[in-house]
Amino acid sequence: MTRKKERSGWGSLFRGCLSGGGAAGSRKVRPGPRTAAAAAAKHGGGASSAAAQRLSFTDVMSTASEQELSVSLVGSNLHVFTVGELKAATQGFLDGNFLGEGGFGPVYKGNVADKAKPGLKAQPIAVKLWDPEGAQGHKEWLSEVIFLGQLRHPNLVKLIGYCCEDEHRLLVYEYMAKGSLENHLFKKFPSMLSWSTRLNIAVGAAKGLVFLHDAEKPVIYRDFKTSNILLDPEYKAKLSDFGLAKDGPEGDDTHVSTRVMGTHGYAAPEYILTGHLTAKSDVYSFGVVLLEILSGRRAVDKTRPSREQHLVEHMRSWLKDPQKLSRVMDPALEGQYSATAAHKAALVAYRCLSGNPKNRPDMCQVVKDLEPLLNVTDDVSDKSVVPIAPVKEDNAVRKERTARRRPVNQWTVLIVARDHECGGSSSSRLDPAAGEPFGQQVSACGNTSILQTCGLQVAT
Repeated sequence: MTRKKERSGWGSLFRGCLSGGGAAGSRKVRPGPRTAAAAAAKHGGGASSAAAQRLSFTDVMSTASEQELSVSLVGSNLHVFTVGELKAATQGFLDGNFLGEGGFGPVYKGNVADKAKPGLKAQPIAVKLWDPEGAQGHKEWLSEVIFLGQLRHPNLVKLIGYCCEDEHRLLVYEYMAKGSLENHLFKKFPSMLSWSTRLNIAVGAAKGLVFLHDAEKPVIYRDFKTSNILLDPEYKAKLSDFGLAKDGPEGDDTHVSTRVMGTHGYAAPEYILTGHLTAKSDVYSFGVVLLEILSGRRAVDKTRPSREQHLVEHMRSWLKDPQKLSRVMDPALEGQYSATAAHKAALVAYRCLSGNPKNRPDMCQVVKDLEPLLNVTDDVSDKSVVPIAPVKEDNAVRKERTARRRPVNQWTVLIVARDHECGGSSSSRLDPAAGEPFGQQVSACGNTSILQTCGLQVAT
């Protein structure tokens, strides 16, 4: 009788946390066993049964049976932390340990001491805190625990444990030393990802999606974007943040109907219009990210001219034309990539971005198309990152150049934009003295180096 009354770690988590917490006077949740696997063992579960009995989010929300929930996490070894333990690990959530912030809340780096938890070795960790004022809430926290607590794959970030104490909701992950793909592509790191590293990242992220889509109970990621692709010390890609993940359709169902959520610029058009979610929705998002990897541009960039602000609309038609590949590729690569491999990768992106989901490949096919490109070795550099050295200029040369330079308001820039998609050409004159924005309009033809390649400066 005593054992029946004893709460399992997983069952206690849901009985104490399904309501969302945060209410005045809510009691502290103190699960008995310190890992979910230990909890499951109390119910006679076996590791072999866990893989076959993964509980869906719907299962959990509808039944929350202690035994089912415990058995579902056999082998996951999720650790239950207290707020105090995580404060100690992060030095009181010190500003110096701040890693970033997403829709759920801030993330801090921490360290777990050796033997601090039975079965947990000393290691760096990342601790995500729930911000009650943020865009996500308890349901997203619960989704993260349910999915990552049961799913294990080399291309998914490992969830080490969680904390559910009063109104506090925290998640503990393995620490990813190289941060997010977003930071490397767009936030001016002192080094630039090489072509081979970018391709490896794309393949790794694609394998993560294959694992989710091909599971016995399929999972639709729903928030595939560069900020959710984290990199380990060897730049291996791992998917993180499962707060918006959904169980995929099963049996005769063709889609899941759900409220439209995700990130602007990445969501598939049919999902935005109908709320119908399928694995092909993730495929579209992958195509957006692959295009970002190729081009070094954000999916949506409001700082660019209006015709260039939405990357897919601006570049998709170029992806199938090898003659326009140079317009797509990130200028920061400085041509250090295999044109053959880049063109084939561009074609994969083109198919993934089809407006008709039936014309998109599945992620298994994407991996089959991209992975062989890793063996194309005619890249200029095979380093993970390529240092960008500052240009050194002789003082005498600088003085001479400065003396020759006329004030910008004395120049009119004549731009000749050739090889438009229509096959024609056009020209325009920008007068900075008249207040016309110099930096934005010079790339109106889609060439980011237009002044160097097809522009003329004419004195007025």
